[in-house]
Amino acid sequence: MSHRPVSVVVAAAILDGTPPRLLAAQRAYPAALAGRWELPGGKVGEGEDEVEALVRECREELGVEVVVLDRVGADTPTVGGASTLRVWWARLRDGEPQPLEHAALRWLGRDELDAVAWLDADEPVVAAIRAGWPPT
Repeated sequence: MSHRPVSVVVAAAILDGTPPRLLAAQRAYPAALAGRWELPGGKVGEGEDEVEALVRECREELGVEVVVLDRVGADTPTVGGASTLRVWWARLRDGEPQPLEHAALRWLGRDELDAVAWLDADEPVVAAIRAGWPPT
């Protein structure tokens, strides 16, 4: 019996400003997820390490360069268990985030984290973000 390897999805908990705010991205597709909110990121490509993938994904999705910092929370299985979600704290290095692949972007203060409808897979990550806010 062969097992399909579980893919890794990386996401960035991008903080900016004083007091810090977290960047949330609203899904435009697929239809089942459209309108829900997530952290920006995506799949790790073949031959990429996770940090390289995260920098690339932020460039492609948001048009920004980020500095990747420490991990946030534990590995989280995505719905259906086909992927493992790994999240890192990040800071903007260059550029202003644009919704290149999302319906909208929104900066959230720590007390606003529950103001958007997060994807189910992001819920435990948001709890870890709240617990570790801001990173040291």
